[in-house]
Amino acid sequence: MAKIAVIKTGGKQYKVSQGQNLKIEKLDVAPGATVKFPALMVADGDKVQLGQPNLGELVEGKVIEQGRNKKVSVVKFKNKVRYTRNVGHRQPFTKVAITKI
Repeated sequence: MAKIAVIKTGGKQYKVSQGQNLKIEKLDVAPGATVKFPALMVADGDKVQLGQPNLGELVEGKVIEQGRNKKVSVVKFKNKVRYTRNVGHRQPFTKVAITKI
């Protein structure tokens, strides 16, 4: 069984394993740089380590790219008063490859 860790970044928690690619909230890091994440939990087979609140910076990742997600359309409409408003939003992200746990 592969090593699994739970990391916290951008106010969210992610379950990751080595070699996995994931999109996280934008980090101000250049593509190609390495990033360390604090591990909240690490599981290796039957052995589980829990942090109080974390285990330290045990998970390393490499930044693949910076980008923006697809556009989300936010529409406001009120009936009978001719009010319509349409706003678009594209959330920035950072794509990271987990290299070491």
